[in-house]
Amino acid sequence: MRVLVVEDHRRLATALKRGLEAEGYSVDVALDGEEGLWLARDRDYDAIVLDILLPKVNGYRLCAALRDEGDWTPILMLSAKAGEWDEAEALDTGADDFLAKPFSYVVLVARLRALLRRGARERPAVLTAGDLCLDPATHTCRRGDTEIRLSPREFSLLEFLMRRAGQLSSKAEILDHVWDFDFDGDDNVVEVYVRYLRRKVDLPFGRQAIQTVRGVGYRLAADGG
Repeated sequence: MRVLVVEDHRRLATALKRGLEAEGYSVDVALDGEEGLWLARDRDYDAIVLDILLPKVNGYRLCAALRDEGDWTPILMLSAKAGEWDEAEALDTGADDFLAKPFSYVVLVARLRALLRRGARERPAVLTAGDLCLDPATHTCRRGDTEIRLSPREFSLLEFLMRRAGQLSSKAEILDHVWDFDFDGDDNVVEVYVRYLRRKVDLPFGRQAIQTVRGVGYRLAADGG
């Protein structure tokens, strides 16, 4: 497995390279964000260990650039700042995991192994279907340039459908993922909220993104209708 380490502290970068190579990984090192971005674009990596505070291009910008380009290589982000906002921004930018410095090397390797098991599947921070966009981090929804205001339940339902764009979901599946486990009401509540969504994301724009398959369930068109 080939790993890219992007870390501007030379001693730490060298220690990580030696340690990971001892574990059997092939390791490339970049000492600034610009070099790291170039290497990530030029070569195929199985995972990236990425510091946040880097010269030239910081870790947030590097991560966001790769995700915007459709590169879903697993990223473990490192930071000397252990604040919850830094961790949240790292994950919302597209990182897969976060580790605050100083960290346990044993934990870093274990988290890296976990990321490698998951692989480089697509997991965008902002969900899109045609010109319909949903940002779970900022809790915003847009159709083209028009912002759409959704209730929390409507937002959750739309997020569920967008994460499975093009796939059919039954009422039972939707209830399991969008409503509480304690919900014991009528499953027709799904139809009600589907109707609410259509009035907001489809009808005003002349679209038919949210589709009903009689007797089976619902799906959101992958092209946004």
